[in-house]
Formats: sequence, C-alpha cells, structure tokens
Amino acid sequence: QLQLVESGGGLVQPGGSLRLSCAASGFTLDYYAIGWFRQAPGKEREGVSCISSRGTSTYYADSVKGRFTISRDNAKNTWYLQMNSLKPEDTATYYCVAVGGGVTVQAMCVGGIGAYWGQGTQVTVSS
Repeated sequence: QLQLVESGGGLVQPGGSLRLSCAASGFTLDYYAIGWFRQAPGKEREGVSCISSRGTSTYYADSVKGRFTISRDNAKNTWYLQMNSLKPEDTATYYCVAVGGGVTVQAMCVGGIGAYWGQGTQVTVSS
C-alpha cells in the first residue's frame, strides 16, 4: 500500500525553525520527483518546494526562497523541508507529494501535479 506520512509540524514563534519530514512506504523514491505544498485557510494550495528524482533540480516559491531548503534521502525513503526564519504567513497545512514519470519540478510545483499525497501536517507561526 502506497503511503506518505508527514511529521514535524507544530507551533513556532516568528523567526523560529521547523523541519518537516515525509516518509514514503510501498514504493521507492529513486524515480520520483518529490515536493511540499501548503494550503492556508481561505487560500489556494501553493507549491512550496520540489526536487527532482536525482536531486539535480529544485524549485522554491518566491515567498520561501532563502529560508526553506528541500532535501531527500532515497536510502531512507524520506524527504525533508527545513524551514528557517518562519513568518506568520507561513502558517498552513503542509503536504508532501510524490510524482513519477519524469515530471519536472516546475510542472510539479507550479502546475500542482502530484500522484501521491500525504495527509498533511499543521504549521503555525505565532507569538
């Protein structure tokens, strides 16, 4: 059974950091582009960051460039989103996503293409 499970969300003060993790089971990540999306109440879903299967291409939304870093560990079938200098506007439910078939990071993150989705983890940035 294919499954993605996020962890690492929580409540953090502005300027703080969190690291989200996504563990995949039922398939191996080697040939999948993976990424993170988020959705805040009343807002559209946004592609935050995506990385290609080999890790050679990345995409970051303008709103998170310089603050967030995506990484993957194919040996552990897990990927991560390190979030630094968090702002209240980063508050959202974050979803990890995986897609195969050679989908580019642009198509994935900007086009919202994803085959497998996690259940989401809440990130709240507030003082």
